[in-house]
Order: sequence, then structure tokens, then C-alpha cells
Amino acid sequence: MNDNRSGSGGPAAARPWGPSHAAPDMPGETPIAMPIQSLDTAPDPVAPPRTSPHGMLERRLLLVLGTLVIGTFGAGEITRSLSSDGISGIDVVLMLLFFALFGWIAFGFLNAFAGFLLLMSGRSVPTPAAAPSALPTGRTAILLPIHNEEVEPVFARLRAMTRSIAAAGGTDLFEIFVLSDSRPEREVAEHRAVRRLRALSPLPIWYRRRLVNEGRKPGNIADWVHRHGGGYDYMLILDADSLMSGAAVMRLAAAMDRHPRVGLLQTIPMVIGGDTLFARWQQFAARLYGPVFSAGLLWWSGAEASFWGHNAIIRVTAFAEACGLPKLPGPEPFGGHIMSHDMYEAALLRRRGWACHMVAMQDGTYEEYPPTFVEHAQRDRRWCQGNLQHLRVLDTAGLHWVSRLQLLMGASAYLTSPLWLMLLGVSAIVAAHSEGEIQIIAPSGWLLALTVVLLFGPKLMAVWWMLLQPQRRGGFGGGKALVKSVALDIPLSVLVAPMMMMTQTLAVIDILRGRKSGWEAQNRVSDGISLSDAARHNRWHLAVGGVMAVAAVLGVQSAIWMAPIFAGLLAAPLLVAWTSRASLGARTLRHRLFLIPEELRPTALIRDARPSAEDRGEPPAITEERRWRALGKLSHQPS
Repeated sequence: MNDNRSGSGGPAAARPWGPSHAAPDMPGETPIAMPIQSLDTAPDPVAPPRTSPHGMLERRLLLVLGTLVIGTFGAGEITRSLSSDGISGIDVVLMLLFFALFGWIAFGFLNAFAGFLLLMSGRSVPTPAAAPSALPTGRTAILLPIHNEEVEPVFARLRAMTRSIAAAGGTDLFEIFVLSDSRPEREVAEHRAVRRLRALSPLPIWYRRRLVNEGRKPGNIADWVHRHGGGYDYMLILDADSLMSGAAVMRLAAAMDRHPRVGLLQTIPMVIGGDTLFARWQQFAARLYGPVFSAGLLWWSGAEASFWGHNAIIRVTAFAEACGLPKLPGPEPFGGHIMSHDMYEAALLRRRGWACHMVAMQDGTYEEYPPTFVEHAQRDRRWCQGNLQHLRVLDTAGLHWVSRLQLLMGASAYLTSPLWLMLLGVSAIVAAHSEGEIQIIAPSGWLLALTVVLLFGPKLMAVWWMLLQPQRRGGFGGGKALVKSVALDIPLSVLVAPMMMMTQTLAVIDILRGRKSGWEAQNRVSDGISLSDAARHNRWHLAVGGVMAVAAVLGVQSAIWMAPIFAGLLAAPLLVAWTSRASLGARTLRHRLFLIPEELRPTALIRDARPSAEDRGEPPAITEERRWRALGKLSHQPS
């Protein structure tokens, strides 16, 4: 592709994988223009979307002002503690750090609190929807970009989706495009899987492997839009681990038919399919705590919602009109292709007057989680680079202020980790140079209590809401099993927090040093990580934790109260190795820990999406048989 086709760089930036020797496997081209967007010139003013709920400005101001009030209160308490011996320059730095970080956790709490009140009231935020019995009329292309993925699980999920869509009556309205950016040696296996799926699928299945991988995933999708977008009304974007039911995609397409100025509908996928202890723990946390945060996000995002890059439907003409991504000047990691393209594409859609909404579905939209801390850190490293890159496009002309806020929040999510580490370091320096005993992090009982409420309040609200209704708590194995799982989750979360802080801090340092993240396929299966490998991955965690521990042993006051932090850092290799084991995941399953509704009573779609022996070309793994045997027993136990 040349520069004016991809919208993200010329041939010099492209990486040819090698020629494809397969016969053409795509429909005839129906091109559509996708101009490169100017970031310096705003488009003509547009009217606010009609689908935006009433009172959005008041909600957003309440959230922002509440955050500022709580952050100011916390910083005021710190100021009173430090002012006993005068205020120095380093004290001012400490107060600013504390204000920023306390405000960050206050924002998260207030978002969850708004969601909790919304859930408890039984009401919902109006979002674009179709009439209950409406069927879609527009044509939808389901796009699955893949990059060096294992074909069996990917195509098993596609097979399940085609059957579900056909059962819902969408055979003539949906087509599936597998858009490969894989290496040449993967093409034979992918083609074999496509032929096998095409023989079984009631929907048309198309496949192509790009010869030049320009622009990564957004370049892959842009190539399809340029060549084929003119023949379709909507495109449903999937990730390699995505799974959606026929009923869900039919509802999304029908909603787009009914609301012609809506450009994007982003669903909230539920996490499923975890086998390791880490993945099962994370999917439990997402399933239990996610509803209050998601409800809060729905409450204030309105028609300026974000895009997560998958499990979402987009109007093709809107995307082509608004989302031709430029290539940022300068080298990576801050220049070059826009990595976290999804959030920025939502901002560009809204800039052109298209509404972007988040929609809550009770079921039918799923994704999977990385199996280990190491895989999670590698994915998080890419997200970190992409989100920090958003700092360069915050001044894009014509963006809605909420879009700018969301881009800033995405970058801030990674900047908070080095800021927390800086806060700890500055606190230690201030305490070491103070003449008398001084409390920095918790100078008063009020501030300590408020900090605990802000950190753990969202979890308690989520648990309370789940426990109130028998059917909801039954999905987690019953009230007793739910409480036991939370009792294990909280100490694990406390131990892991310092490790995550250090991991993200190292990622930010790497990016500031100019080291780009690369583009490697994600490993979605783990057989466990050895302790030596875990220690190698966490050598800086051990070094920093060791220094803090030695200081505490020597009686340095500022290090003693950091015991929970250096304990988490020193335990990092053990936690990584321990949670990476599928055997421990199976053990927690047998003991009814970290259960989610989709494990206890998996839907026909989820069962159908599991790779079969035929998909693998071999007998099912013993672990898979044991898993379903255990799930079969659990589903018949009382809740």
C-alpha cells in the first residue's frame, strides 16, 4: 500500500512478510474513499448528537468537581502535616503528587459510586437500541484481524458465531472477513482452517493475507475499508479472542439501522475462558466488580463514549469519513503509527458529529484474558506506549472536551505508577530530613479512613449489589462461595499492586528512553512459568524491594511503613510463577473459588466455541476433559 491508501505512512515504513501464493479469496472490490485527517484544522461545526442523554453536562461537572474537592481535601491534610517545620520546595512537590494521585483514586471511586446508585435504583442510562422485535436491514461485515494466532481456537470461535448468527436469522445480512497480517509460514494453516470453516458455515467466509503489513491493525482495517467498505453499511470489529452471539450482533445492527447518526456502538465484553489461576482470578474480578464501573461509565460518557478496538459495530461511511489516521512525525515510540488507535478513532468520529455510545448487554459479548502476569505485562506495555502517544494528539483541532479527557485519562492511567513511586521516594526523603516524627501518607485518621474507602469502596459496593439478588449471587456459586473468593481476591490484589506499579513504571521509563514495544503475537495459553524465569522478568522488582527491606531492617522510619510495598515486590516472582499454573486454576475451580456464571452454566455459544478434536487434529487435551467434567459437577451443586 502507498501512503494515500493506508493513511499511516509510506512504503519505507512497511514490512513485507513475503508474497502470498494462495488464489484470491475475497469478493470483488467496492472501494470507498478514506481521506487522511488533518489534526490542525477542525471540520465544520456540527450539531450535538440527538442520542445524547439529557443532563450530561451536569453529570460530568459533578464528577469532575467531586474529584477536585476530594483531592484538595487530601492535599490539605498533607499540607498541615508538613507545615509544622515550614514548607520547602520538596514539600510542594510532595503535595502536588499527592493531590494528583488522590484525585485519581477519587475519580475512580466516584465513577463506581455513580454506577452503584444507578444499579441499585434499577434504572438504566438510555442508549441507542432497536425495537424489541426489529431485525436489521443493513449489510454487516464482521472483520477479524489476526496476527500469528493459533488457528484452532480462533476458527472455533468463528464457527460458533456463524451458527449463532444463522440461528438468529442473519444468514443473508452478515459476512465474515479474516484479515491476516501473519507471517508467510502461517498462511497454509490459516487457509486450511478457512476452507474447513467455509464448508460448515452458513455465512460467507472471506480471507486475505496482506503482503505488506502497513500500520498494524488499524492499517489492516483501513485496507479493507478502502477496498471493500463501499459494499457494506456496518463493520463489526473482533479481536482474535472475541466471541459474540448472533442475537447480540443482530441487536447491534438493528440499532444502527434505527439511529442513522450513530457512528459507533461499543459493547462491554465479559471475560471468559481462563484456565490458569491468574486468568481465573482476573475474569472473576472483571465479572464481579465490572458492573459498577461500567454503569458509572455509561452514566457520564453519553454520546462521547470510547472505542476499545473490538466487540463493537461501526458505520462504515462514518469511519471512512472521519478516521483516516495520519502518521505522526518523528520516530517511535511517540511518532509513527498511532498505536492505541481505537480511543482516538472514537474521538475523531465524535469530532465529525457522529455519536459514539457504549451499550450494556446482559450476555452475548465475550473476550479472554492473558493467561499470566508476563503476558499481561507484554500487552500492557503496548497499551502504555499507545496511550502515552495520545499526549501528542490532545491538541487535535475540533475534539470534544470529553474526548480529550478520555485520551488524557488513558495516558494518566500509566503515568500514575511512576508518580506513586515518586511519591514514595519523596515521602522517604521528607521523613528522613524531618527533625521529629512525621506521618506523610496518613497524617490523620480521617485521611486514612477516606483512603481505605476510596480504594476498597468500589469492591464492597459491587459485592453488596451482587449479594442482594439470589440469581446474581448464584452465578458466582452462591453467597458463601462469592465471599470466600473476595476474601482471597483482596489480599492478592494488595500484594500484586506494588508489582504492577513497578512493571508499569519500567514500561514508562523504557518508552521515554525511546524503546518501542514491537508487534508480537500474544500467547493465549500457558503451561506455567518457572520461578527462575519469573525472577528474571522481575529482577528490578527484587532490587527495589530489597533496598526498601534493608532500610526497614536498619530502622529507617520512612521505610518501615513501606513493608506492604516491599513485601509485594519481593514476592513478585513467586506470585508470577504461582498464578501462571493451570493446575492451580483447576484446584480453585474444584473448591468453588473465583467462579463466574459462564463457568457454572456455559451457554451453547460458549460450549460450541471450544476447539473440538477435529479442530485440533488430535484428541482433546486431558486438562480440557477434566475442566468440563468439573464444570458439569459444579453446575448441579446447590447455590
